[in-house]
Amino acid sequence: MLAVKRALKLNNNEATLMAKHAGFRRVVFNFGLSLRTQMYSEGKLTDSKVLNEVKKVLTNHVKKQPEFAWMNQLSSRVYQNALIDLKDAFSRYRLGKAGHPKFASRRNGQSFRVDSSNGKVWLCAGNTIKIPTLGTFRLHEPLECGYVSQTFTISKKGSRWFVSFCVDAERLPVEQSQAAVGIDVGIKYVATLSNQQVFDAPKPLNQAKTKLATLQRKASKQVKGSNNQCKTYNKISRLHAQIACIRSDFLHKLTTPTAKNFKLIKIEDLNIKGMMANHKLAGAISDLGFYEFKRQLDYKCKMYGATLVLVDQWFPSSKTCSNCGTKKDMPLSIRTFDCPACGISLDRDFNASINILNWEPSA
Repeated sequence: MLAVKRALKLNNNEATLMAKHAGFRRVVFNFGLSLRTQMYSEGKLTDSKVLNEVKKVLTNHVKKQPEFAWMNQLSSRVYQNALIDLKDAFSRYRLGKAGHPKFASRRNGQSFRVDSSNGKVWLCAGNTIKIPTLGTFRLHEPLECGYVSQTFTISKKGSRWFVSFCVDAERLPVEQSQAAVGIDVGIKYVATLSNQQVFDAPKPLNQAKTKLATLQRKASKQVKGSNNQCKTYNKISRLHAQIACIRSDFLHKLTTPTAKNFKLIKIEDLNIKGMMANHKLAGAISDLGFYEFKRQLDYKCKMYGATLVLVDQWFPSSKTCSNCGTKKDMPLSIRTFDCPACGISLDRDFNASINILNWEPSA
């Protein structure tokens, strides 16, 4: 499966239509969650039948009330998919894959799904896209070729709306030119490779974060609920989206060539959740996206035929000499590894990346 995502070029009426459907999905999901919780707590129905009863109540009673007449003016596919999302949320909860479903909030993002009830639809190449039950919309970036898909997800990021869909496709095999590499991730440099390549966080990211802090201070001093504060919050929202795009772009440009060029990739299996508990490092770890870096490498290695090896998180890669194996304490403030036995002197992160490359699992 291949995912395709494009930014929609909407006028005010079209943007309002998308916002209404996102609100429709949120209302249905929250209403269904509330009814499901109430019915299940009363013990009148088994868990497998509760969601079916929720759908009956919403369809036969709630939607027919005058105050909910606006629901009938919007796409019924949003309504159906919101209930499917609720059912899937409880399925993941029962399997232990996620926590108990929570009420949807506009603050957590606006999105909804629609699909074609008549099967898959053909999307023509060009600057427009026809979304089932919603209409035809312009795109900022054209579709290069025709696609066939059935389900579409519309989401808002910052002030822009996006449409994404999946198509059946396979990537052509890639022949990696280099054998193996060890990667050390850190705070000073996002990634240090055993072939001496070093990747630092992009400068626009630091600049955007500085601007974000300034806007947040400005918003805190403005009158609560005023038009000026709303304008500032809109700027903050757009800046958050810009920061997310810069981070995502940087990680993709780092992980894609790595998966394409190396047959074997070794990285530390870091305990990200435990590291985030350190308040001194949590901000930097979150900004640099350690978890996302490992996640992207994982699926891209499978995509391009490379092998990803996760090195034991307790392996002392930074404390071990990559030349002779001597171990010594290495506080974070010391950036150079000077071996007391063989006398070699290496950058701390580069030394760790070589150790990661040479690591072998114990029998």
